[in-house]
Amino acid sequence: MEQRLFSNSHILAWLQYFSEHTPVDLEKVKILDITRKNKNLIPTVESHTAVLVFTEAGHPDIFYKMWDAGLGECEVWYNEGSDPSGPILHKPLKDMINRGINASAGMLILNPKARSTYKIGMRNSSFSRGSIHYVGSEIRAVILNKMHLDVGDTVCIVSGESIAVESAILAPEGTVIAVEYNQADRRTLEENANQFGLNNISIIDHVDDQSMADLPVPSLAFLVASASLEQEIDCLLRRNPHMEFVIYTLDFRCAAYLPALFEERGIGETEVIQIAVSKLGSKNNFVCEPAPWIVTGQA
Repeated sequence: MEQRLFSNSHILAWLQYFSEHTPVDLEKVKILDITRKNKNLIPTVESHTAVLVFTEAGHPDIFYKMWDAGLGECEVWYNEGSDPSGPILHKPLKDMINRGINASAGMLILNPKARSTYKIGMRNSSFSRGSIHYVGSEIRAVILNKMHLDVGDTVCIVSGESIAVESAILAPEGTVIAVEYNQADRRTLEENANQFGLNNISIIDHVDDQSMADLPVPSLAFLVASASLEQEIDCLLRRNPHMEFVIYTLDFRCAAYLPALFEERGIGETEVIQIAVSKLGSKNNFVCEPAPWIVTGQA
């Protein structure tokens, strides 16, 4: 069994401690152990009214990062030790931005403004500015709908930066393998992962057997079509012969060719759709955005 800093008995003891010293309804508490790999604190606090967080000593900027993400009005209940005993303290998070964590312990974060449902298709202005030209939010919403992500999914995303960010939020118990060939794009994605507090994104610079060998096996892949598309598909099929694919392209010839390419590799249930979005411009005329084809299939 995996060795954990906080065992079930530790977690139960902290729940008992907070039940006796706080007014929170334990039925509404989300438990998050960030000592375990790939756990996302900020998105969890944003979407739950009460989060019991277990953390090890360190994290000197943990409260500053939450404040910077707009969570300054949250209330933090904690004690000064590493055991669930003794006096309990509570402060607004905005008054704790200069504090770190001085002992492994549990703390309860209350967020009265939490939104329990996630808005698929974030505005492009939410993302870090950099080298990336983001796909329109409406188109991203359709792509994410086609991906059908579950909370624990492992997904590989090739050259889809904003898709990687939203996928990491939608699959907080899983892993996003983000492939960025361009160094500037990798830096921008790293900025986005830091901005959104995402620890479940692994960024690599190409797709091959060696670069994927030590990463979890994905069940789904989103790829922006490029000259290396066939090589990427073949590599991913070697990792998982039952891979699902969602492919984005602005090239009609590529979209028309993909069903035959899928058939050659035993990928079935192929679907090809085109997304067209027009927006009313400043001169009261409609401006058409690029209209991509989305091709899906499952091996």
